[in-house]
Amino acid sequence: MFSIFKRKKKEEPQKEELQEEIVEQEEVEVVQNDVVEDNIEEKIEIDQESNLDETSKSKEQEEITQESKEEEQEQDQPKQSFFARALNKTLENLKSTIPVGVEKIDFDTIEEILIESDMEYEIVEKAMTGLSDKISRKDLRHRLVSLFEHAPEVDTTNLPKPFVELIIGVNGAGKTTTIAKLANRYKSEGKSVILGAGDTFRAAAIEQLSIWASKIDVPIIKTKQGHDSSAVAFDTIHSAVSKGIDHVIIDTAGRLQTQTNLNNELKKIVKVCGKANDGAPHRKLMILDGTQGNSAIAQAKAFNEIVGVDGIIVTKLDGTAKGGALFSISNQLELPIFYIGVGESKDDLVEFSPDKFVDGLLDGIYTTN
Repeated sequence: MFSIFKRKKKEEPQKEELQEEIVEQEEVEVVQNDVVEDNIEEKIEIDQESNLDETSKSKEQEEITQESKEEEQEQDQPKQSFFARALNKTLENLKSTIPVGVEKIDFDTIEEILIESDMEYEIVEKAMTGLSDKISRKDLRHRLVSLFEHAPEVDTTNLPKPFVELIIGVNGAGKTTTIAKLANRYKSEGKSVILGAGDTFRAAAIEQLSIWASKIDVPIIKTKQGHDSSAVAFDTIHSAVSKGIDHVIIDTAGRLQTQTNLNNELKKIVKVCGKANDGAPHRKLMILDGTQGNSAIAQAKAFNEIVGVDGIIVTKLDGTAKGGALFSISNQLELPIFYIGVGESKDDLVEFSPDKFVDGLLDGIYTTN
Protein backbone atom coordinates (compact mmCIF):
# COMPACT_ATOMS: atom_id res chain seq x y z
CA MET A 1 0.00 0.00 0.00
CA PHE A 2 2.60 2.36 0.97
CA SER A 3 4.67 1.57 -2.10
CA ILE A 4 1.69 2.07 -4.39
CA PHE A 5 0.91 5.36 -2.76
CA LYS A 6 4.49 6.39 -3.10
CA ARG A 7 4.47 5.52 -6.82
CA LYS A 8 1.40 7.65 -7.32
CA LYS A 9 3.14 10.49 -5.61
CA LYS A 10 5.98 10.17 -8.05
CA GLU A 11 3.66 9.99 -11.06
CA GLU A 12 1.83 13.20 -10.17
CA PRO A 13 4.90 15.43 -10.48
CA GLN A 14 5.62 13.82 -13.88
CA LYS A 15 2.11 14.69 -15.04
CA GLU A 16 2.55 18.20 -13.81
CA GLU A 17 5.89 18.46 -15.65
CA LEU A 18 4.28 17.06 -18.79
CA GLN A 19 1.46 19.59 -18.59
CA GLU A 20 3.99 22.36 -18.09
CA GLU A 21 5.88 21.20 -21.19
CA ILE A 22 2.65 21.13 -23.18
CA VAL A 23 1.82 24.64 -22.03
CA GLU A 24 5.33 25.81 -22.90
CA GLN A 25 5.06 24.26 -26.40
CA GLU A 26 1.72 25.93 -26.92
CA GLU A 27 3.21 29.25 -25.84
CA VAL A 28 6.15 28.72 -28.23
CA GLU A 29 3.74 27.91 -31.05
CA VAL A 30 1.73 31.03 -30.23
CA VAL A 31 4.90 33.12 -30.25
CA GLN A 32 6.03 31.52 -33.53
CA ASN A 33 2.62 32.15 -35.03
CA ASP A 34 2.80 35.75 -33.84
CA VAL A 35 6.25 36.05 -35.42
CA VAL A 36 5.00 34.54 -38.69
CA GLU A 37 1.98 36.85 -38.67
CA ASP A 38 4.24 39.82 -37.92
CA ASN A 39 6.53 38.76 -40.77
CA ILE A 40 3.55 38.43 -43.10
CA GLU A 41 2.27 41.85 -42.07
CA GLU A 42 5.74 43.32 -42.52
CA LYS A 43 5.99 41.73 -45.97
CA ILE A 44 2.56 43.04 -46.87
CA GLU A 45 3.59 46.50 -45.69
CA ILE A 46 6.87 46.28 -47.66
CA ASP A 47 5.00 45.11 -50.77
CA GLN A 48 2.52 47.94 -50.37
CA GLU A 49 5.35 50.42 -49.92
CA SER A 50 7.09 48.94 -52.96
CA ASN A 51 3.90 49.21 -54.97
CA LEU A 52 3.44 52.77 -53.80
CA ASP A 53 7.04 53.56 -54.75
CA GLU A 54 6.53 52.00 -58.19
CA THR A 55 3.24 53.87 -58.60
CA SER A 56 4.80 57.17 -57.55
CA LYS A 57 7.80 56.52 -59.81
CA SER A 58 5.44 55.73 -62.65
CA LYS A 59 3.50 58.93 -62.00
CA GLU A 60 6.75 60.92 -61.81
CA GLN A 61 7.89 59.37 -65.09
CA GLU A 62 4.55 60.22 -66.69
CA GLU A 63 4.83 63.80 -65.42
CA ILE A 64 8.41 64.07 -66.76
CA THR A 65 7.32 62.66 -70.12
CA GLN A 66 4.38 65.06 -70.26
CA GLU A 67 6.63 68.00 -69.35
CA SER A 68 9.07 66.95 -72.10
CA LYS A 69 6.24 66.79 -74.61
CA GLU A 70 4.99 70.22 -73.54
CA GLU A 71 8.52 71.64 -73.83
CA GLU A 72 8.86 70.16 -77.33
CA GLN A 73 5.50 71.64 -78.29
CA GLU A 74 6.56 75.02 -76.88
CA GLN A 75 9.80 74.83 -78.87
CA ASP A 76 7.91 74.02 -82.08
CA GLN A 77 5.19 76.61 -81.48
CA PRO A 78 7.21 79.75 -82.27
CA LYS A 79 8.11 78.39 -85.71
CA GLN A 80 4.52 77.42 -86.47
CA SER A 81 3.11 80.74 -85.26
CA PHE A 82 5.84 82.60 -87.15
CA PHE A 83 4.57 81.47 -90.55
CA ALA A 84 0.99 82.01 -89.40
CA ARG A 85 1.92 85.58 -88.44
CA ALA A 86 3.70 86.06 -91.77
CA LEU A 87 0.51 85.23 -93.67
CA ASN A 88 -2.01 86.71 -91.27
CA LYS A 89 -2.82 89.84 -93.29
CA THR A 90 -2.72 87.94 -96.57
CA LEU A 91 -5.38 85.53 -95.32
CA GLU A 92 -7.40 88.31 -93.69
CA ASN A 93 -7.57 89.98 -97.09
CA LEU A 94 -8.89 86.74 -98.64
CA LYS A 95 -11.64 85.99 -96.12
CA SER A 96 -14.45 87.06 -98.44
CA THR A 97 -13.11 84.76 -101.18
CA ILE A 98 -12.25 81.65 -99.16
CA PRO A 99 -15.05 79.04 -98.91
CA VAL A 100 -15.59 77.42 -95.51
CA GLY A 101 -15.63 73.74 -94.64
CA VAL A 102 -15.00 72.24 -98.09
CA GLU A 103 -12.45 69.59 -99.04
CA LYS A 104 -12.21 70.71 -102.68
CA ILE A 105 -12.40 74.26 -104.05
CA ASP A 106 -13.39 75.40 -107.53
CA PHE A 107 -10.56 76.09 -109.98
CA ASP A 108 -11.70 79.69 -110.58
CA THR A 109 -11.89 80.38 -106.83
CA ILE A 110 -8.35 79.09 -106.24
CA GLU A 111 -7.10 81.18 -109.15
CA GLU A 112 -8.74 84.30 -107.67
CA ILE A 113 -7.31 83.56 -104.21
CA LEU A 114 -3.75 83.25 -105.52
CA ILE A 115 -3.97 86.42 -107.62
CA GLU A 116 -5.41 88.32 -104.64
CA SER A 117 -2.41 87.19 -102.56
CA ASP A 118 -0.18 89.06 -105.08
CA MET A 119 1.07 86.04 -107.00
CA GLU A 120 1.74 87.07 -110.60
CA TYR A 121 -0.73 85.69 -113.11
CA GLU A 122 1.98 83.89 -115.11
CA ILE A 123 3.05 82.04 -111.93
CA VAL A 124 -0.59 81.22 -111.11
CA GLU A 125 -1.01 79.68 -114.57
CA LYS A 126 2.20 77.71 -114.14
CA ALA A 127 1.01 76.35 -110.81
CA MET A 128 -2.51 75.41 -111.94
CA THR A 129 -2.09 74.09 -115.46
CA GLY A 130 -3.63 70.62 -115.71
CA LEU A 131 -5.50 70.70 -112.38
CA SER A 132 -9.14 69.56 -112.30
CA ASP A 133 -12.22 71.77 -111.86
CA LYS A 134 -12.28 70.90 -108.15
CA ILE A 135 -8.91 71.18 -106.44
CA SER A 136 -7.94 69.37 -103.24
CA ARG A 137 -5.45 70.69 -100.70
CA LYS A 138 -3.03 67.87 -101.52
CA ASP A 139 -2.95 68.66 -105.26
CA LEU A 140 -2.57 72.41 -104.73
CA ARG A 141 0.12 71.92 -102.10
CA HIS A 142 2.22 69.83 -104.47
CA ARG A 143 2.03 72.51 -107.18
CA LEU A 144 2.82 75.44 -104.85
CA VAL A 145 5.81 73.77 -103.18
CA SER A 146 7.20 72.91 -106.63
CA LEU A 147 7.40 76.65 -107.42
CA PHE A 148 10.37 76.88 -105.02
CA GLU A 149 12.19 73.79 -106.31
CA HIS A 150 14.11 75.55 -109.08
CA ALA A 151 16.10 77.66 -106.56
CA PRO A 152 19.61 76.21 -106.13
CA GLU A 153 20.31 74.28 -102.95
CA VAL A 154 22.87 75.91 -100.66
CA ASP A 155 25.38 73.93 -98.64
CA THR A 156 25.73 75.57 -95.23
CA THR A 157 28.22 73.01 -93.89
CA ASN A 158 31.97 73.59 -93.76
CA LEU A 159 31.67 77.36 -94.12
CA PRO A 160 34.94 79.30 -94.41
CA LYS A 161 36.14 81.24 -91.38
CA PRO A 162 35.39 84.05 -91.30
CA PHE A 163 32.21 83.70 -93.35
CA VAL A 164 31.66 87.12 -94.92
CA GLU A 165 28.17 88.31 -95.87
CA LEU A 166 27.40 91.54 -97.67
CA ILE A 167 23.91 92.96 -97.05
CA ILE A 168 22.39 95.01 -99.86
CA GLY A 169 19.01 96.62 -100.54
CA VAL A 170 17.21 99.93 -100.87
CA ASN A 171 16.56 102.30 -97.98
CA GLY A 172 13.55 101.34 -95.89
CA ALA A 173 13.67 97.63 -96.71
CA GLY A 174 14.79 96.81 -93.16
CA LYS A 175 18.52 96.18 -93.72
CA THR A 176 19.80 97.42 -90.35
CA THR A 177 17.23 95.50 -88.30
CA THR A 178 17.77 92.36 -90.38
CA ILE A 179 21.54 92.53 -89.83
CA ALA A 180 20.92 92.64 -86.07
CA LYS A 181 18.52 89.67 -86.27
CA LEU A 182 21.00 87.68 -88.35
CA ALA A 183 23.84 88.43 -85.94
CA ASN A 184 21.67 87.43 -82.99
CA ARG A 185 20.77 84.17 -84.74
CA TYR A 186 24.44 83.29 -85.26
CA LYS A 187 25.22 84.16 -81.64
CA SER A 188 22.42 81.86 -80.43
CA GLU A 189 24.09 79.07 -82.42
CA GLY A 190 27.31 79.64 -80.47
CA LYS A 191 29.14 81.52 -83.23
CA SER A 192 31.12 84.74 -82.89
CA VAL A 193 30.06 87.74 -85.00
CA ILE A 194 31.42 91.13 -86.00
CA LEU A 195 29.51 93.89 -87.82
CA GLY A 196 30.77 96.40 -90.36
CA ALA A 197 28.86 99.70 -90.59
CA GLY A 198 29.39 100.13 -94.32
CA ASP A 199 26.36 102.34 -94.91
CA THR A 200 28.29 105.59 -94.63
CA PHE A 201 25.93 107.35 -97.03
CA ARG A 202 22.64 107.50 -95.10
CA ALA A 203 22.38 109.77 -92.09
CA ALA A 204 22.10 107.91 -88.75
CA ALA A 205 22.72 104.48 -90.35
CA ILE A 206 25.98 104.05 -88.41
CA GLU A 207 24.35 105.09 -85.12
CA GLN A 208 21.43 102.70 -85.61
CA LEU A 209 23.68 99.71 -86.27
CA SER A 210 25.89 100.70 -83.30
CA ILE A 211 22.85 100.65 -81.00
CA TRP A 212 21.91 97.17 -82.23
CA ALA A 213 25.50 95.96 -81.79
CA SER A 214 25.36 97.12 -78.19
CA LYS A 215 21.99 95.43 -77.60
CA ILE A 216 23.08 92.02 -78.87
CA ASP A 217 26.63 92.46 -77.53
CA VAL A 218 28.72 92.06 -80.69
CA PRO A 219 31.71 94.16 -81.85
CA ILE A 220 31.32 96.66 -84.68
CA ILE A 221 33.77 98.42 -87.01
CA LYS A 222 32.63 101.90 -88.04
CA THR A 223 33.75 105.28 -89.31
CA LYS A 224 32.18 108.70 -89.78
CA GLN A 225 29.36 109.45 -92.19
CA GLY A 226 30.59 110.14 -95.69
CA HIS A 227 33.84 108.20 -95.31
CA ASP A 228 34.93 105.35 -97.55
CA SER A 229 32.60 102.36 -97.02
CA SER A 230 35.00 99.92 -98.73
CA ALA A 231 37.63 100.78 -96.10
CA VAL A 232 35.15 99.78 -93.40
CA ALA A 233 34.59 96.47 -95.16
CA PHE A 234 38.35 95.83 -95.37
CA ASP A 235 38.94 96.68 -91.69
CA THR A 236 36.02 94.54 -90.54
CA ILE A 237 37.24 91.45 -92.39
CA HIS A 238 40.86 92.04 -91.29
CA SER A 239 39.73 92.28 -87.66
CA ALA A 240 37.71 89.06 -87.98
CA VAL A 241 40.70 87.20 -89.42
CA SER A 242 43.07 88.37 -86.67
CA LYS A 243 40.59 87.57 -83.87
CA GLY A 244 39.31 84.25 -85.28
CA ILE A 245 35.70 85.44 -85.57
CA ASP A 246 33.23 83.12 -87.32
CA HIS A 247 30.83 85.54 -89.08
CA VAL A 248 31.28 88.95 -90.68
CA ILE A 249 28.15 90.92 -91.64
CA ILE A 250 28.74 94.13 -93.60
CA ASP A 251 26.05 96.73 -94.16
CA THR A 252 25.97 98.79 -97.36
CA ALA A 253 24.21 101.96 -98.42
CA GLY A 254 20.57 101.71 -99.46
CA ARG A 255 21.26 102.36 -103.08
CA LEU A 256 18.64 102.72 -105.74
CA GLN A 257 19.51 100.62 -108.76
CA THR A 258 19.27 103.76 -110.97
CA GLN A 259 22.05 105.57 -109.11
CA THR A 260 25.14 104.72 -111.14
CA ASN A 261 27.72 106.22 -108.77
CA LEU A 262 26.44 104.29 -105.79
CA ASN A 263 26.30 101.08 -107.80
CA ASN A 264 29.92 101.52 -108.79
CA GLU A 265 30.75 101.95 -105.10
CA LEU A 266 28.99 98.66 -104.37
CA LYS A 267 31.16 96.91 -106.96
CA LYS A 268 34.21 98.45 -105.27
CA ILE A 269 33.18 97.03 -101.86
CA VAL A 270 32.86 93.55 -103.36
CA LYS A 271 36.34 93.86 -104.89
CA VAL A 272 37.91 95.11 -101.64
CA CYS A 273 36.32 92.27 -99.66
CA GLY A 274 38.12 89.81 -101.96
CA LYS A 275 41.44 91.56 -101.27
CA ALA A 276 40.87 91.43 -97.51
CA ASN A 277 40.12 87.70 -97.60
CA ASP A 278 40.25 85.42 -100.60
CA GLY A 279 36.75 84.44 -101.75
CA ALA A 280 34.96 87.16 -99.78
CA PRO A 281 32.20 88.13 -99.73
CA HIS A 282 31.03 84.53 -99.54
CA ARG A 283 27.37 85.48 -99.70
CA LYS A 284 25.57 88.60 -100.93
CA LEU A 285 22.10 88.86 -99.44
CA MET A 286 19.40 91.08 -100.87
CA ILE A 287 16.86 92.47 -98.39
CA LEU A 288 13.40 92.82 -99.94
CA ASP A 289 10.50 94.64 -98.35
CA GLY A 290 7.56 92.21 -98.28
CA THR A 291 5.05 95.06 -98.35
CA GLN A 292 6.19 95.95 -101.87
CA GLY A 293 5.09 92.58 -103.24
CA ASN A 294 6.04 91.91 -106.84
CA SER A 295 7.45 95.41 -107.34
CA ALA A 296 10.48 94.31 -105.29
CA ILE A 297 11.41 91.85 -108.06
CA ALA A 298 12.65 94.67 -110.33
CA GLN A 299 15.00 95.87 -107.56
CA ALA A 300 16.40 92.39 -107.02
CA LYS A 301 16.96 91.84 -110.73
CA ALA A 302 18.88 95.12 -111.03
CA PHE A 303 21.12 94.36 -108.04
CA ASN A 304 21.68 90.84 -109.32
CA GLU A 305 22.96 92.22 -112.61
CA ILE A 306 25.34 94.58 -110.78
CA VAL A 307 27.02 92.30 -108.21
CA GLY A 308 25.33 88.89 -108.41
CA VAL A 309 22.91 88.22 -105.55
CA ASP A 310 23.21 84.85 -103.78
CA GLY A 311 19.96 84.86 -101.83
CA ILE A 312 17.00 86.78 -100.49
CA ILE A 313 15.70 87.81 -97.07
CA VAL A 314 12.10 89.04 -97.13
CA THR A 315 11.08 91.45 -94.37
CA LYS A 316 7.82 92.91 -92.96
CA LEU A 317 5.62 90.01 -94.04
CA ASP A 318 3.40 90.54 -91.00
CA GLY A 319 2.44 93.97 -92.32
CA THR A 320 1.34 93.01 -95.81
CA ALA A 321 -1.44 91.15 -97.63
CA LYS A 322 1.03 90.28 -100.40
CA GLY A 323 2.43 87.01 -99.06
CA GLY A 324 1.88 85.32 -102.43
CA ALA A 325 4.63 87.48 -103.90
CA LEU A 326 7.21 85.08 -102.42
CA PHE A 327 6.26 82.53 -105.10
CA SER A 328 6.96 85.09 -107.82
CA ILE A 329 10.17 86.34 -106.16
CA SER A 330 11.65 82.86 -105.92
CA ASN A 331 10.38 81.69 -109.30
CA GLN A 332 11.44 84.68 -111.36
CA LEU A 333 14.77 85.37 -109.67
CA GLU A 334 15.66 81.67 -109.33
CA LEU A 335 17.30 82.52 -106.02
CA PRO A 336 16.85 80.87 -102.63
CA ILE A 337 14.90 82.70 -99.92
CA PHE A 338 17.05 82.19 -96.83
CA TYR A 339 15.00 83.94 -94.14
CA ILE A 340 11.79 85.85 -93.57
CA GLY A 341 11.30 88.58 -91.00
CA VAL A 342 8.20 89.28 -88.94
CA GLY A 343 8.28 92.01 -86.30
CA GLU A 344 11.00 94.21 -84.83
CA SER A 345 12.39 91.89 -82.13
CA LYS A 346 15.91 90.51 -82.47
CA ASP A 347 14.40 87.00 -82.55
CA ASP A 348 11.89 87.75 -85.32
CA LEU A 349 13.86 86.08 -88.09
CA VAL A 350 13.22 82.50 -89.14
CA GLU A 351 14.77 80.23 -91.71
CA PHE A 352 12.47 80.03 -94.71
CA SER A 353 10.81 76.68 -95.38
CA PRO A 354 8.74 76.28 -98.57
CA ASP A 355 6.78 73.43 -96.97
CA LYS A 356 5.87 75.39 -93.84
CA PHE A 357 5.12 78.53 -95.83
CA VAL A 358 2.75 76.70 -98.20
CA ASP A 359 1.12 74.86 -95.29
CA GLY A 360 0.55 78.18 -93.52
CA LEU A 361 -1.19 79.53 -96.60
CA LEU A 362 -3.29 76.41 -97.17
CA ASP A 363 -4.34 76.26 -93.50
CA GLY A 364 -6.15 79.53 -94.17
CA ILE A 365 -7.53 78.61 -97.60
CA TYR A 366 -8.87 75.17 -96.70
CA THR A 367 -10.63 76.28 -93.51
CA THR A 368 -12.65 73.71 -91.58
CA ASN A 369 -15.02 75.92 -89.59
